[in-house]
Amino acid sequence: MQLLNLGILAHVDAGKTSLTERLLHTAGVIDEIGSVDAGNTQTDSLALERQRGITIKSAVVSFALDDVTVNLIDTPGHPDFIAEVERVLGVLDGAVLVVSAVEGVQPQTRVLMRTLQRLRIPTLVFVNKIDRRGARYDAVLRAVSERLTAAVVPMGTATALGTRDAHFLPGLGPSALDVLADLDDDLLTAYVEDAVSHDRLYAALVDRTRQALVHPVYFGSAVTGAGVDALIDGIRELLPAAGGDPDGPVSGTVFKVERGPAGEKVAYARMFSGTLRTRDRIRFGATRESSDTGDLGDTRTEGRITAISVFDQGTDVRSDLVAAGRIAKLWGLTDIRTGDALGEPRKSHGHFFAPPTLETVVVPGHGTDRRALHRALTRLAEQDPLIDLRHDEVRQEIFVSLYGEVQKEVIQATLADEFGLDVTFRETTPLCVERPVGSGAAVEFNKKDGNPFLATIGLRVDPAPVGSGVAFRLEVELGSMPYAFFKAVEDTARETLGQGLHGWQVPDCTVTMTHCGYSPRQSHAHQGFDKSMSSTGYDFRGLTPLVLTEALRRAGTQVHEPMHRFRIQAPTDTLAALLPVLTRLRAVPQTTQTRDAFCVLEGSVPAAHVHELEQQLPGLTRGEGELESVFDHYAPAARDTVPERRRTDLNPLNRKEYLLNLTRRVGS
Repeated sequence: MQLLNLGILAHVDAGKTSLTERLLHTAGVIDEIGSVDAGNTQTDSLALERQRGITIKSAVVSFALDDVTVNLIDTPGHPDFIAEVERVLGVLDGAVLVVSAVEGVQPQTRVLMRTLQRLRIPTLVFVNKIDRRGARYDAVLRAVSERLTAAVVPMGTATALGTRDAHFLPGLGPSALDVLADLDDDLLTAYVEDAVSHDRLYAALVDRTRQALVHPVYFGSAVTGAGVDALIDGIRELLPAAGGDPDGPVSGTVFKVERGPAGEKVAYARMFSGTLRTRDRIRFGATRESSDTGDLGDTRTEGRITAISVFDQGTDVRSDLVAAGRIAKLWGLTDIRTGDALGEPRKSHGHFFAPPTLETVVVPGHGTDRRALHRALTRLAEQDPLIDLRHDEVRQEIFVSLYGEVQKEVIQATLADEFGLDVTFRETTPLCVERPVGSGAAVEFNKKDGNPFLATIGLRVDPAPVGSGVAFRLEVELGSMPYAFFKAVEDTARETLGQGLHGWQVPDCTVTMTHCGYSPRQSHAHQGFDKSMSSTGYDFRGLTPLVLTEALRRAGTQVHEPMHRFRIQAPTDTLAALLPVLTRLRAVPQTTQTRDAFCVLEGSVPAAHVHELEQQLPGLTRGEGELESVFDHYAPAARDTVPERRRTDLNPLNRKEYLLNLTRRVGS
């Protein structure tokens, strides 16, 4: 039996979860179709999902379509939970992108399709809600082709749109031949010679769909079931089966981590190669590419699999093994995190979507234990690596990164429902970054010029291309001192770069170690090891922030703020009211197009002002304006107001304060 790992993706409220319910019912997995409004759907298992009627966490459910076993993954549609979608995309064999026949192509639809195309994931499009008043066929089909820049093949026609009698009539029309002939020279030749049979046309459709070059489009209704049978045929016939050699080296990816009833970690993993069995020991963890230029790389850990569950007929069942191509739940890996590689690491695609660009402070309510809050937020961060936590130990505050205001509400409700913790939040602020302006170097020598540490460290900071990350390199011999001291310097340097000269992360630079030295292990006569005479890891961890921040100071840094690319469609006669507001919000329109009575503005706007733009747009455009916004790049902040971020470390920018605080911490 073949396997297919299928993702269901959509803009929020397009009917994605309802379609999942209909597919499960049609496949015989459930006897009754759940309702998002009633809160009894199969995949929205969280209480918060049922209350809000939106998908927050990805869920896996399995069913059979003749000789194909489908592992279906329902993903969130709201842009605040795009991180959940990102993790799922890397494990898919195919996808169904759901579009509303009423609202048409929406902002998140465009973001998702661009990513599916970039990753070459074979995708079917299902236009849902043809039974709703205002449903459209030609306009939506045209929008899918134009706004998603996709080669689409209608798989039939829809009739009686906007009524409960709306239904879908399967069949390839003349446009299918036009689209496919552009992508297939042999088919084009046969077309010219008028010798294209239906079988030849369908074979070309299968081939080009599996190559993600064309996207078959179905119309239907998840509520009435119209068009769903045709979609199921498409899933079974057009999308490729999962690959992978079950006898090859073990390789997999963890795309979700949750906690079991006893608090144990449960990892959801897709196996790409090999076979994993209970009681197997497996290496896992995040990987960082090392190089022959002195980068020390990183280490991964090892754990033993204590239990395995695979998905079958709507539920997960215990198994002794999981082979290539399948998705499984794994127990026993206590230090596992979302995004970790299992066994042989696969080539990483990097992030498909932008990281969070907002931050807020979590404020504990009256009677809320701060330590319990810290543990709860740490557990949430385990499940979502893009929820980055910062701890200010001096002020006893916790910062959390966000995609948007809805995510803040969900975190607040999750802390209340699952952990019994009452919290509020401070105002959301944008997350900036710092980039080195030039190169800078600093060095401190063992026992010289007021250096209180038994260590010699020299570091140089150089700018690096955007998106390249932090590289750590050596210009000294690796054997000139114990490896543990080199590792202490690298790890501390990476941690120190979390807060640059203005308090923001320094994400792209190269740190080169230019000097090193240590005091060898010494002892008094007839006595044990004397720390006051011998270097330890503490010396290198303590000195590194002082040297690195001084190198940064000499290099200089510039603060860059997050910028969103926006697209506004609004009535042309509202442009006079809209443009001054865009100017005030520092939005810069770069292109303007007029389409009938509407105009389309595209440009950039600081992330700090996106929420305000969303709030003001309806009033400025009589409720007819549409806004799409997605993170695009970081740009230098305005010189007159350089954003500062409050530090949460021991402040190595102030040597006296740093050494005093470090002494107090060690003493305590």
